[in-house]
Amino acid sequence: MTTYNIKLEGEVLKVGFAERANGDQIVRDAAARLDEMIASGELKGGRLLKIDGPASVAVSYLIASKISHLYGAIAIFDPKIGRPGYKTFITAASTTAAYKIGELVETEEPQQANKVIHPKVVICGPAQSGKSCLREGLKQAISQIENAPYPYIITACPDGEGAWFSETAQRDPDLAKQLKKEYKSKFTPEFAQKASGWVKNANTPLNIIDVGGKITEENRLIMREATHAVILYGDKGKEEVSKWEEFCRGLDLRIIANIYSDYEGKEDQINNESSLLTGSVHYLKRGEDVSNRLMVKALARFLVDLRG
Repeated sequence: MTTYNIKLEGEVLKVGFAERANGDQIVRDAAARLDEMIASGELKGGRLLKIDGPASVAVSYLIASKISHLYGAIAIFDPKIGRPGYKTFITAASTTAAYKIGELVETEEPQQANKVIHPKVVICGPAQSGKSCLREGLKQAISQIENAPYPYIITACPDGEGAWFSETAQRDPDLAKQLKKEYKSKFTPEFAQKASGWVKNANTPLNIIDVGGKITEENRLIMREATHAVILYGDKGKEEVSKWEEFCRGLDLRIIANIYSDYEGKEDQINNESSLLTGSVHYLKRGEDVSNRLMVKALARFLVDLRG
């Protein structure tokens, strides 16, 4: 079974991850699929090709190298920009005067599915509780659920830990720390406004937002655009939980999980109280694959079911 899905729907190339695998295998599978589509004439070229779906940096380079010569312009879907109800693509490659680099290409008709309010789930709570680890574990756990949507991750905290961090830390912890230090920047009002726009305009079926560990004006701007909240706290932040609950309720966020991050624990504890998931998740350590922890899998299932 392939690790990367590619199919053509009209003038839109739909792409997305399938079976979990290392990046080199994903690139090989994507290359094989593109070669097949080119050889069969399915990808025959044209004026404009839109690409919609998640891709790693390596896969993005591969797609560009394989098909950019076939099309006058290529535009990439960005769920963080554009008008609500419309899909907006950014022109990233062009050899024609019809489309300029950086030009926005909007879908001609409103996306009917976007009339549904898609979940925008913010992972929040006190600092150093393991939010980034939980975020990555959820992403991997959701990808293992049959027919689940690809979770769109928004890193709304300039701490240097992007989506790349967890896998890099598993392979090379020292490199991950070095890159995090280089990428880290200040949490400014300008960044908060930009991140708030990302959350507001996100229109994919399932969106997960990772925010900083303090109750601040910046987090208020970002989180007010979300729909649900997961509160994660460790031993150092137990006394702050009620403040985070009050903060979320003040922003009209539905709290769907209240989870204790038990760093020294050996197993997870789950208490599913109808609409609120509570309990604990153990040993959220940077570089660890936590996608198979009981709480992570339960929360992943909970988030997927929100769409129903």
